[in-house]
Amino acid sequence: MKTEYHRLIEKVRKEKIISRVIIMLFGAFILAFNYNFFLLPNNFVVGGTSGLAIVLNKLFGIDPATFIFVIGVILILISFVFLGKAQTSRTIIGALVYPLFIKLTTPLIPVISSHLSFDSRVLTALVAGLLFGTANGLIYKTGFTTGGSDVIIQLIHKYLKIPTGKSILATNIIIICLGGYIFGIPDMIYSILVLVISSVIVDRILIGISDSKMFFIYTKNIEEVEDFIINKLNTGITIFSAEGGFSKNKKKMIMCVVPTRDYYFFKESILKIDSDAFFVISDCYEVSGGVKRSNLPFI
Repeated sequence: MKTEYHRLIEKVRKEKIISRVIIMLFGAFILAFNYNFFLLPNNFVVGGTSGLAIVLNKLFGIDPATFIFVIGVILILISFVFLGKAQTSRTIIGALVYPLFIKLTTPLIPVISSHLSFDSRVLTALVAGLLFGTANGLIYKTGFTTGGSDVIIQLIHKYLKIPTGKSILATNIIIICLGGYIFGIPDMIYSILVLVISSVIVDRILIGISDSKMFFIYTKNIEEVEDFIINKLNTGITIFSAEGGFSKNKKKMIMCVVPTRDYYFFKESILKIDSDAFFVISDCYEVSGGVKRSNLPFI
């Protein structure tokens, strides 16, 4: 069974590899440009080896591209030994081309800066966050990473059994606080703003913007609600068997996906049928297959 799983994973990794690499390279280029144009000159330390490179550049004059490249190569070797070939393959290209793009885009910055500048630090942080999030979103969406702290986080997760989310948070907090100590609290706050904006953008790129709502509906008038949704709205539903956790009563629950724009009208229509209907409503980012109307008939 494990062999079959390995084959499945390898098949997924090799699918659309050329287009994925092209998108990843484009994302790495945006990431490098954003680093040179916004993060480095403004002392925006947003975590990772890139953020550490900004601190070391300030303290010791170390070239950021060189530092990121050297650390990247070292971490690739460590990853190959401790995480294996499969995990390491996701980081090799990004870890090598990212510092290369930083080096290549460096001469462009003075030219672009003479034609494009931002007077507001808030606006600078906003644009930096948008570019940072877009670049990382494109890279993550292709299944690659730029190495660096990603490898360290994977090692922490594997050997110390600390969840990935907590590892990322702890690593970034340490580096951001170090940046705050070196550059001051105001720069640290702007760095956090960049990180928050980029996190939102990454999520939107990876899972998209919710254009639907998923309804879980419990109603005593289940047949009437079912008939209304299927025959009047021409929308598919799924019916689950459920059991009350407290009462232990057997129940049936309806699941239905509705366009976000029709959320209010759909909900109110169901409440007209059963004013005591119980709803659980969540964002739905993608729907494949089934029957789903693009717009309800009463709109």
